[in-house]
Amino acid sequence: MAYQIKKAAVLGSGVMGSGIAAHLANIGIPVLLLDIVPRELSKEEEAKGLSLEHAQVRNRIASTSVQKLLKQKPAPLAAKKNLQLITPGNLEDDLNKLKDVDWIIEVIVENLDVKKSLYEKIDAVRTPGTIISSNTSGISINAMAEGRSEDFGKHFLGTHFFNPPRYLKLLEVIPANTTAPEVLQFMTEFGEDRLGKGVVIAKDTPNFIANRIGTYGLLVTLREMQNRGYSIGEVDSVTGPLIGRPKSATFRTLDVVGLDTFMHVAKNVYDQTSGEEQKVFEVPEFMKKMVENGWIGAKSGQGFFLKKDKDILELDPETMEYRPAGKLKTPSQEIAKQQKGLAAKVKTLTYADDRTGELLWSILSPTLLYSAQLTGEIADDIVAIDNAMKWGFGWEQGPFETWDAIGVQKSVEKMKEAGYEIPAFVQSLLDSGNESFYKEENGDLHFFNGTDYEPVPVNEKAIDLKRYKKKHGVLKSNSGASLIDLGDGILLLEFHSRSNAIGLDIMQMINYSVEEVEKNYKGLVIGNQAKNFCVGANLGMILMEAQDDNIFELDFTIKTFQNALMKIKYSSKPVVVAPFGMTLGGGAEVALHAAHIQASMETYMGLVEAGVGLIPGGGGNKELYIKHLKGLPNGVTVDYQNIASNVFESIAMAKVSTSAEEARENNFLNFTDGISVNSDHLIYDAKQAALALYENGYQAPIREKVPVTGEPGYATLLLGAEGMHISGYISEYDLKIAKKLAFVLSGGKLPYGTKVDEQYLLDLEREAFLSLVAKPKTQQRMQHMLVKGKPLRN
Repeated sequence: MAYQIKKAAVLGSGVMGSGIAAHLANIGIPVLLLDIVPRELSKEEEAKGLSLEHAQVRNRIASTSVQKLLKQKPAPLAAKKNLQLITPGNLEDDLNKLKDVDWIIEVIVENLDVKKSLYEKIDAVRTPGTIISSNTSGISINAMAEGRSEDFGKHFLGTHFFNPPRYLKLLEVIPANTTAPEVLQFMTEFGEDRLGKGVVIAKDTPNFIANRIGTYGLLVTLREMQNRGYSIGEVDSVTGPLIGRPKSATFRTLDVVGLDTFMHVAKNVYDQTSGEEQKVFEVPEFMKKMVENGWIGAKSGQGFFLKKDKDILELDPETMEYRPAGKLKTPSQEIAKQQKGLAAKVKTLTYADDRTGELLWSILSPTLLYSAQLTGEIADDIVAIDNAMKWGFGWEQGPFETWDAIGVQKSVEKMKEAGYEIPAFVQSLLDSGNESFYKEENGDLHFFNGTDYEPVPVNEKAIDLKRYKKKHGVLKSNSGASLIDLGDGILLLEFHSRSNAIGLDIMQMINYSVEEVEKNYKGLVIGNQAKNFCVGANLGMILMEAQDDNIFELDFTIKTFQNALMKIKYSSKPVVVAPFGMTLGGGAEVALHAAHIQASMETYMGLVEAGVGLIPGGGGNKELYIKHLKGLPNGVTVDYQNIASNVFESIAMAKVSTSAEEARENNFLNFTDGISVNSDHLIYDAKQAALALYENGYQAPIREKVPVTGEPGYATLLLGAEGMHISGYISEYDLKIAKKLAFVLSGGKLPYGTKVDEQYLLDLEREAFLSLVAKPKTQQRMQHMLVKGKPLRN
């Protein structure tokens, strides 16, 4: 049978359940969110004279959870309107509605008997063929499936999301012994393609993959901290970005997760293991004391860290008192910073003969050995384990990638000297004459499976540009960008300057790429796989030229950028831009000129130049205004002033979307532009979009004149800006910038409704940009942004 998920139900509306419901709503799937019926009235309900039988009371728990989604940070919803796709209800009155859904996700309390009781009720009402899954973080999937009907068993499995579901990539899928292979295959594909997740197939073992190894690693870190006399702050200063882990490192992560939650996860493994392994999962006494005190982390206001006024304090586990947070500083850290690439940094630090090296070796070696011991038990291969740790815990390298980085042979020798027992899996690697768990063959990555190497499975939609370039090469490259042949007649222009900031090198490559595609190819994709798509123009270069009073050179640069973007817009072959992450200033301007935008769901787009004392100079003002105009249906009387005001507010306030969907609401994307939920598929989706445009007979847009609001519009915009200044929303200098922006958007001293050529608007934009860049206050703002990384309001 061909499975489809058009409607879903989430049972349990806590933080996790409501978060999963929000993520389903984000991808357009209507969700029924059910929870238990309250046993007593709230004060508000009593005041309204409601009874326990009233529907509003009976649905209260789920309804409250739905409303909380609007206030949570980071936001679970990609757009507030997605809330309308979630229908709250309760597990007594609405259970019968489960017959109409295609997927039922259970996210109730972690108690086997309670779950089994609910499954019995679900089994009685569900339609055969409906998929049922549990979001349990550790209860046995097989134990939950016991006693159910044959059809229930075939369609039952674990789907363990990580919190928050919108942002964390990992989805552990755990089949029961009864799960039909086609159900497992469908959920794996659905998880990747629709939910946008990195799916890992886990085995039905305590805490599955990521939490099993992650919890072990955290508890080993705690043990070594206490045994070796490190402070909490010292540990966090070493176990974060320094070794390719998240900024929250060890203890800030625990504060975010919540100590109560962590203790529950640790106890789950403790109860199901024995011997030396069980000893590690015994939580230290001081942490039990923290829970007794209610010091469970961010949700209680204090945990391992406590913020007092502006100071961050750390807990001293010996005295249970707080003191100023410290950091570990050793020579090896400075040496590591000089190394190129994470692997070389980690290797330098791990073998360092100082306190950083001692700590890292004592944490890493047992964690790597533990991961190797569990290979085959918790997952079929090392790829699943590495991916689970990268996608679930934010590690840049999984355990086996880390092992390769520090050198398997060298580390095993040191482990043997320390008296560690080496797992047979690792010994077989070395005995076969190999020295790494991964190796490249003909540009493809292979992994060691215990006896031999086999290719790492790759979804064809997940194009890894680094690997792709190694295998296929590049057509042309300079310091800022490379041109790559993606096959099927589509080229890719990849930015790779620092922070992908746009300079003359990228502009040259845009011009070359468009010309090459127009002559010999079907279409062009502009995309990359850096941390962010593009944070704008090269601010350092602009500031340097401005301080040297090189206005002529800046004029040339801005004109070159404008011309390059107009080349994108009027290319005879389709240009598709694939933004993701921060897509700001010049990055947003590149996207706005494209024939089609294929954005990642997590795209934060905005014209933010006002923050550095400027206005957009590459055609962004004009293009956002046109995009607003074209978003209106035919035959509607157009109020140019209303549109100009909306665009003015967006640019003057440097508004940035919190998702691609919000960027569409802000008119940076139109209704034909696409959104990719899985960021790994973004380049592939953009390529397909370019091909589709070409095959449907793409024609370059006809150059049309643009109607502007002229002098009346300028006066209206000015009035709004002055009102904001009087109210204290903007500074006096913000008002100066706003006046320049108002002049550009209104088209200057013209009658309302005058139609002007795009070049006229580009010239106005460039003049305003150049007049602002020469001002000392703008230069102060630019300097502040470059040094501090945040805007200055002077």
